[in-house]
Amino acid sequence: MKKTTIFALFIVIISFVISIYFYPSFPDQVASHWNSQGEVDGYMGKFWGLFLMPIISLAILLLFLAIPKIDPLKNNIKKFEKYFDGFIVLILLFLFYIYVLTVLWNMNIVFNMTQMILPALGILFFYCGILIENAKRNWFIGIRTPWTLSNEKVWNATHKLGGKLFKIAGILAFIGLFFQKFALLLFIVPVLAFSLYLVVYSYLKYQKYKA
Repeated sequence: MKKTTIFALFIVIISFVISIYFYPSFPDQVASHWNSQGEVDGYMGKFWGLFLMPIISLAILLLFLAIPKIDPLKNNIKKFEKYFDGFIVLILLFLFYIYVLTVLWNMNIVFNMTQMILPALGILFFYCGILIENAKRNWFIGIRTPWTLSNEKVWNATHKLGGKLFKIAGILAFIGLFFQKFALLLFIVPVLAFSLYLVVYSYLKYQKYKA
């Protein structure tokens, strides 16, 4: 078993240990959702409030471990395996971080949730840019449109641009710390715009190469 897999599994196990440890002392209703201003606007029962994130993390880990085995283009995944393994660890660390923040909040340690999440989002999306830049054509990871999957040149061109745009999105998340009232909009709107643009870009590139 790879070191990154062992570390990822350790993160998931620690999440479950935290859930079990705090379950007896937590209230029946647990704060579980915050609005753009960092204020609580959603609750759920104690069991799901404590165990939902660890369960999701486990499911994501199992899915990511299965992808290199079931992808028809799995040999291509091996070409950027170290970046993919890094992403697995990073996404689980991100979920664990959100989970720990949730637990702390429900222990009456109050802070601005949006302000705490933005740097983590910035790191995650910046690394997504690195992953995308290095991703080779496959069915699960990257910017998978009909046109990128159909043409290697389109895939490479789209992912080269996509990597840069996702890095910009990560930087914008950090900039949002200075504009907290519009922080999430400053991040979400560009991400949606970049995603739409990349779909159109891949189509136009496909038409160009096809001609």
